[in-house]
Amino acid sequence: MNGRSWTMEDLDGIAALEKECFAAEGWNRRMLADSFVSDNFFGSLLEEDGSIVAYGGLSVALDEGEIQLIATAEMYRSCGRGGKILDDLLEEARRRGVKRVFLEVRVSNASAQTLYLKRGFAGVYCRSRYYPDGEDALVMKKELD
Repeated sequence: MNGRSWTMEDLDGIAALEKECFAAEGWNRRMLADSFVSDNFFGSLLEEDGSIVAYGGLSVALDEGEIQLIATAEMYRSCGRGGKILDDLLEEARRRGVKRVFLEVRVSNASAQTLYLKRGFAGVYCRSRYYPDGEDALVMKKELD
């Protein structure tokens, strides 16, 4: 398992995995490409056998961060890959002086919520009908040391 920051050469692989994991509601190729030109964005990914198997992205504004996307290929879920990406994003947030990190997660996504709870996130409130299919999002927050 090789972990590293995103590069422009990774764009097609990230876009393909984003589409696989999130279909119509995920980031499109243009949104992903735009992340490369923002100094406020950090992307981390994991590769195995030359394929991207997990990735995530963090945006920072002043002393707050937002985990904007995190995904793991289906066959690699529940094996620690998502946790590794989350840890990388939180480490980068600390390096950038972030005091608190937010994220949104589907209320039905118990496995992701469990991962976030294990990493110290707590539910803050729900965003009603946040996703295109009408499902609510749970907003979670973690205070950093």
